[in-house]
Amino acid sequence: MSPPAETGGGRLCLVTGASGYIGGRLVPELLDAGYRVRCMARSPQRLRDHPWADRVEIVQADATDPESTRRALDGVDVAYYLIHAIGGPGGFGETDRRSARTFAAAARDAGVGRLVYLGGMNPEEDLSPHLRSRAEVGRIMLDAGVPAVWLRAAVIIGSGSASFEMLRYLTERLPVMVTPRWVHSRIQPIAIRDVLHYLVASAGLPARVSRGFDIGGPDVLTYLEMMRRYAAVAGLRPRLIIPVPVLSPWLSSLWVGAITPVPGRLARPLVESLRNEVICREHDISRYIPPPDEGLTGFDRAVSLALRRVREADVATRWSSASVPGAPSDPLPTDPAWAGGSLYTDERSRTVDAPPQRLWDVIEGIGGEHGWYSFPLAWGARGVLDRLVGGVGLRRGRRDPRRLRIGDAVDFWRVEEIEPGRLLRLRAEMRLPGLAWLELSVSERDGRVRYSQRALFHPRGLLGHCYWWAFKPFHDRVFGGMGEGIARAAENDGRVKPSGHAKSRYSVSGR
Repeated sequence: MSPPAETGGGRLCLVTGASGYIGGRLVPELLDAGYRVRCMARSPQRLRDHPWADRVEIVQADATDPESTRRALDGVDVAYYLIHAIGGPGGFGETDRRSARTFAAAARDAGVGRLVYLGGMNPEEDLSPHLRSRAEVGRIMLDAGVPAVWLRAAVIIGSGSASFEMLRYLTERLPVMVTPRWVHSRIQPIAIRDVLHYLVASAGLPARVSRGFDIGGPDVLTYLEMMRRYAAVAGLRPRLIIPVPVLSPWLSSLWVGAITPVPGRLARPLVESLRNEVICREHDISRYIPPPDEGLTGFDRAVSLALRRVREADVATRWSSASVPGAPSDPLPTDPAWAGGSLYTDERSRTVDAPPQRLWDVIEGIGGEHGWYSFPLAWGARGVLDRLVGGVGLRRGRRDPRRLRIGDAVDFWRVEEIEPGRLLRLRAEMRLPGLAWLELSVSERDGRVRYSQRALFHPRGLLGHCYWWAFKPFHDRVFGGMGEGIARAAENDGRVKPSGHAKSRYSVSGR
């Protein structure tokens, strides 16, 4: 590790949510400022492939578990609380409350010098459930008995943020929009770079400062104005936007979920929050933390910077980087705990007339804009079906079109394991009556390159078994064509993506 700079003085910062959108960008900023960093994660392996992983300490802990959280906070000077259960099944308020109380109490017992929490704005009118939960967590942090800072932000504009993706896709895909009345709510957006500036600087505040601060950029806009200005910055034709008073937050979230990659269960709390006017009521933070040297970033420049990152495929973190609440986290099928359970498998392999690295490049680039190399109509239909039952669907895409790391979302899968040049294992996050994985691998023997593919499904109850056999014809076509398509793409240097069939072997194993 490089020697600490003067700013951090070598003090130890704990970052929760390091696999998420904000946390994943905060860690390298803290390191560059001279702080030592410890990341707390329920699944430490998900941080393994981040470019800063070898510069931080990673500990396993769950914010709802007092004992593991207290151990994680031992010796910590500044603790960043960046956990939020938005988009989870059922009410997320109770989960937020329990995690925040556990973490705050553990920080007090561990003698942490400061807590830093990033939440939402706290307007005076009736709050949406999302903003109400964020506000409750902020008050828990301020009442923890530890000097605390609660930074309150509205819409964050940055490549990969859920708010930016929602704005981007709505504006780019709909030249004519019929919109609900929340498009007239006033918003004070802030660029992600300015959020990170305030987060890092908050670690150095004196102990006497323990309060909340509103943070925002220099522009106050309605969502309607944000869409129009986004279109101008992106070089799109002016959008025709027709507001109507009849779309409820529920209907609006369905509409947003149908047009954008943001799934309905995440879109709904975001949309509900837009009914509130979220603008800074004070700018007291300027008395303690000066703005960045170049000044706060205006909306147009924030959009321009975000779009450049997207177009250059240089998106460090994305809203989908965070785990989907309620997604499966059971052990792998090879775990002894699976003994006695049913496991359906679909295995395929074929020789490929291409160098192993070229085959691996095709595998690592799967999903997103490259698709799944077979029967795109069927994949699209499965994505629509997943959306209809509240899942994430196919349109999450990828953070990077060419490279993957553990924890990345790939459409409705998530990277569970990657061994470069050899193995990619994806865990399904679509709605299923069971648990599913897809493994793609490359091997070489006697000078011959071989592609292997294995789909695994652990059914949950009778419905799970019925699901597997009902979809067996779909598996025959999709998984068979997928192997053939990947092989041909590798043999043609990735230029074609044909579909096809391949011989398969189905089995049911009791493990």
